[in-house]
Amino acid sequence: MKSLPYFCRGEVIRGFGRGSKELGIPTANFPDCVVEHLPADIGTGIYYGWACVGNGDVHKMVMSIGWNPYYKNTKKSMETHVIHKFKEDFYGETLSVVMVGYIRPERSYDSLEALIAAINGDIAEAKVQLERPEHVKLRSDNFFTSHSSSSSSSAASSSSSSSSSSSQTIINGH
Repeated sequence: MKSLPYFCRGEVIRGFGRGSKELGIPTANFPDCVVEHLPADIGTGIYYGWACVGNGDVHKMVMSIGWNPYYKNTKKSMETHVIHKFKEDFYGETLSVVMVGYIRPERSYDSLEALIAAINGDIAEAKVQLERPEHVKLRSDNFFTSHSSSSSSSAASSSSSSSSSSSQTIINGH
């Protein structure tokens, strides 16, 4: 995937309401405008990387991109599980992420327990992969400090894009 690492941000919106309730694994959902701007070579599946809510700390994350076959969704989504315990929901906050690697394709499961086990395996894999030096350095990328907390529009790009003025709300990478 030549578009990795891929940087994007957007406002956290309400999703299907399953992450915390059914799975015990809360997710932050991006709006359609972020999902629609994914490069063609970033297909459906499970990714890992770094995430920051608002102006907070940068944490490890896993992200599902696709239709979540277990639930038979009809709408493509980007659901981010930030590997951190938050005290409260953060709907409406800006979520900034950098996807740095791919774990596996999305697939359906025979049971909710099997889905939860797979997600927990993805989380464990992300934790290991994000300790690699080439991934650790992205945790402190200036992308995480270059946005205004008042900006709720989407921004996205791969690392190969050129920088844009910090006065714009759409940032091409850095």
